[in-house]
Amino acid sequence: MVEETRNSVSGQADVRTVVQAGSMGEVHFHESADTGPEIAAFQLPPGAGHFVNRDDEQASVIRAVHERREAGAEARRVTAERPLVVAVRGLRGVGKTALGVRLARGLAEEFPDALRFVDLDDHRRDGGVDTAEVLGELLRSLGVRPDWVEPAYAGRRSQYWARTQGRRLVLVVDNVRFGLELDQLMPASADSVVIAISQGRLDDLKGGADLEIPLGPLGDEHAVQLLRGIADDPRFSTEPAAAEALARACGGLPAALEVAGEWLRKHRRRRLLRLVAQLTDELAERGLPMVEAVWDAAYGDLGPDAARLYRLLTVHPGPYLAPEAVTALFGEGADAAEDALEELERASLLLPGRGGRPAMHDLLRAHAVRCARRDGGEAGAAEARVRVVRWYLRQAQRADELAAGPRMKFADAVPAIEGAPDVEFGSGKQHALRWLESERLALYGCVRAAYTYGMDTEAWALCEPLWTHFLDHAHYGEVTEAFRTGRDAAQRAGNIAALVRMRCQLARPLWEQERYEEAETEVGLAVSGARVLGGELTDNELKLWPSALEFRGKVRSVRGDWAGAVPDFEESRQIHTRIKNPYGVLLQTHLLGQAAAALGELDRAATLLAQAHGMAREQRRERMTARTGFELGRVLQGLARREEAAELYAAALAGARGRGSGRDEVRILEALASLAADCGDEGTASEHRASARAIREREGGLPDTGTDSPS
Repeated sequence: MVEETRNSVSGQADVRTVVQAGSMGEVHFHESADTGPEIAAFQLPPGAGHFVNRDDEQASVIRAVHERREAGAEARRVTAERPLVVAVRGLRGVGKTALGVRLARGLAEEFPDALRFVDLDDHRRDGGVDTAEVLGELLRSLGVRPDWVEPAYAGRRSQYWARTQGRRLVLVVDNVRFGLELDQLMPASADSVVIAISQGRLDDLKGGADLEIPLGPLGDEHAVQLLRGIADDPRFSTEPAAAEALARACGGLPAALEVAGEWLRKHRRRRLLRLVAQLTDELAERGLPMVEAVWDAAYGDLGPDAARLYRLLTVHPGPYLAPEAVTALFGEGADAAEDALEELERASLLLPGRGGRPAMHDLLRAHAVRCARRDGGEAGAAEARVRVVRWYLRQAQRADELAAGPRMKFADAVPAIEGAPDVEFGSGKQHALRWLESERLALYGCVRAAYTYGMDTEAWALCEPLWTHFLDHAHYGEVTEAFRTGRDAAQRAGNIAALVRMRCQLARPLWEQERYEEAETEVGLAVSGARVLGGELTDNELKLWPSALEFRGKVRSVRGDWAGAVPDFEESRQIHTRIKNPYGVLLQTHLLGQAAAALGELDRAATLLAQAHGMAREQRRERMTARTGFELGRVLQGLARREEAAELYAAALAGARGRGSGRDEVRILEALASLAADCGDEGTASEHRASARAIREREGGLPDTGTDSPS
């Protein structure tokens, strides 16, 4: 059948297409004699009323288009026989369609022939797409008269190929579920762009996508910005913190933020804090009205293993899912866990997370909880929680042993978890330290979960390796909560030795946040508890009393009472000497050197710190070698022995960076700034101070006090 009608027009008349449309659904084309039918270039749905961020995603598409074009026509004929395919994927409600339409609008000038949008869900019947119907819609939009559109799929496909050949067009295909659905709609022109929007990966798409754009939720700042755009509410000015809490409750999903905007417009007299609580409960109990059915359908399509894992993920302690941890949680072996995890990713019930690990969105976690309640999935949750908590405890203990070596600990080592592989640390101390930092949210989550569900031994035992992590990373809010929970768990378990240790560990983040009275209370109770230990004591229990004395001295020292701290350090050193604990002697010598420096006795301080530095090297204590060297450098700087101080600072800085210790790096940079200032080099001093501020902000530590002179 012929596609077009060609009429003869005499004279100089320039006959163009006239579009007569009450709506874009009824388009009539009157074609010119020489050029064929003209078509409406722009056929896209309205853009989002409010749109924020996604700049990187838009830039990546523009870059891919330009790279394709710069390759040249000949290269494109060899390497590109189909359009550039951009795959935008993410969970329902994350703003994929809004981004897809925006991308198409941004390409309008470079692709002037046609911009088209089709939603496959409008043509889906019993799960399958009527592709012939979609092709008919596209053909009519591209200027083929309705009565000339071929009746069968094969004929329409041929017409579509002929109609799109050589054209520069952009086709947005929304709600793609399978690669085959997109393959059947691919334009014939390699000079075109196809933007596919789906929830999961289109792994069965022939040749794959040229550009994958996994779309995640908005960050807090952009979520607040979008909410303010959706609902210009005066309460945002009077309750700014509540506005941020409301945006966070929506989990960065634009669809949820739209719901929040509706609530704001509907309840204009309610305080925002009240709305936050109500909306949070609503989203947790019922979900988002516009996406709940979609999430239910995605869950219903899962196989038994994937559906079970989805329900069990509600008890996973952290936001990011390490494959080994998922294996421990699932309890069916690595292969089964891997297959189930992949199925959840394909269904877009998981998000792409940090470091390539998937993550579970808070609103999807709430959906999984509802699924578990509905399908009886809560029964296996308790066993799964025990497995994953104990797996994390075992890995943390292994990492601690590699990173810190033998030290005072009271928890028994957790044996291997059957069917759950260990993390491969090799013999690398740095790998172990990096693992503790990367998994800290899960580890802190394990402490909370263990205590909440009566696993007291696991709760306080987790705090022992977290101590090693804390010494290098000052995440004060998280670590204070964890150590307080560990203290309460040890007390509830009736373990006096663990309770003494937990009180001491809790005291340090407290005094570093200048919560001195709380810290003094904890160390006072720790000293009393250590003194009442009786019977046959283990080596570690023998160390508890001098350790508690050390912590009491430290609290006094940070309050400026160095003279009051010295007797505690002296007594502690004597006990460590008596019980033949060389590391304890090293620590107390180091602290006595610091005390002497603080009291202005710099020569004595230099002697003590040099002794401590030598002991640390002899005992091969890497961390203490760096720290004693740093403290000795500060004293030598005070004695105007600047070259020696600079060498010690440089070695300490290398050690801190090697361990990834932001806390120590800040202290050393500030000391280097002071040393540079002493030498009259204000430029270098300013650079060091700026670097220290940046690290402090990144680590969430205390604000800069503005002091960087040696004690």
